[in-house]
This record gives sequence, structure tokens and C-alpha cells, in this order.
Amino acid sequence: MTAVQDARPQYRGALDQLEKLLATITPADLERPTPCSEFTLRELLNHVVGGVHRFAYMGEGGHARDTVAAIEDPSDEGWPAALGRARARVTAAWADDAKLDRPTVAPWGEVPGAAAVGGYLMELVTHSWDIAVALDNGFALDDDLARTALGIAESVLPAERRVPGVPFADVRPVAEDADAHTRLAAWTGRTV
Repeated sequence: MTAVQDARPQYRGALDQLEKLLATITPADLERPTPCSEFTLRELLNHVVGGVHRFAYMGEGGHARDTVAAIEDPSDEGWPAALGRARARVTAAWADDAKLDRPTVAPWGEVPGAAAVGGYLMELVTHSWDIAVALDNGFALDDDLARTALGIAESVLPAERRVPGVPFADVRPVAEDADAHTRLAAWTGRTV
């Protein structure tokens, strides 16, 4: 996977970052387009918060394919509270160290729990970039989180093995001196 064996601290850091980012959103922002062309900001928030619940469900022993990565939309001002509920659930679901070695059924197949944590860290950090780009309000994303997520992405999503059904487009070109967020976005198929 990557050098990070227990990415739960980084995942919690990514949740911290997302909470701060969501606090900058106004109801007027919710229909903005995002780098995920299939999602408006509202739809992306639904997917992201739903993904946190799905990851919690996996930590509780459920199979990812048994639940969707979506929630019932809260009020326009209710996104921070919706994330707070998801965060409490996922933190409790993955608190036991033994779950890192336990087989876990993720959307991409059965993997050790540690690999599932890494995959969901990559997703959360990438979607935080998507949200920050959509908002274009100068929110400063955490470089260390992006570097960790990029390492995971490069390990589990090799450029030469993108197959149909993988929810990531081909790696996009990026400047050699691009920051870790931009490189992560490009690696996961976003146009940067």
C-alpha cells in the first residue's frame, strides 16, 4: 500500500480539514460545479459525507456494496452537522486496532482494514481538493495529508493499470513542480 501502516491519524486529520472547509460553505455555494463533473457541490458533499458513513459501516463489519455512499440531504446549513454525525460514527467504528488486520470488504474488494483506511484517506483528501477548487475561496489545504494520499494513490492506482469500472480517469499531465494537491488531483484523473 504505502509506508503508512495505520492511516487512522491522517484520516482524522483529513476529517478535521474537511470540517474546516465545510464551515466556509454558504447556501449560495451549493450549486457550484466541481472538478468531479458529474457532481454539483451539494451532490459532492452528499457523496463525501455518505462515503464517511459507508466507511463507518465497513468498520462495523458491513460490506461496502450493501450501502450507498450517499445520505439524505440536510438543510442547506446542515452540512457541518451531517459531517459531525458521520465523523462520530466512523471514529467509533475504526477505534479498535485489531480492525486494521481484519479482512474488510471495500468497494474495490476484500482488503485488510489498514488498506481500507488508506483508500478512504485518499478519497477524503482528493474530494477536499475538489471542494476547495469549487469554492475558490483561498482555503489552505494540508500539504502533509496530500503527500500521504498521493503516496497511497500512486501505490494502489498505478497509471498503467487503470481498467474500466475504476472510478478514476487516466492520470492527467501536471507540471513537474506542482504541489502535492495538484499532483494528487492529476493522478486521480482530474484536469488541473
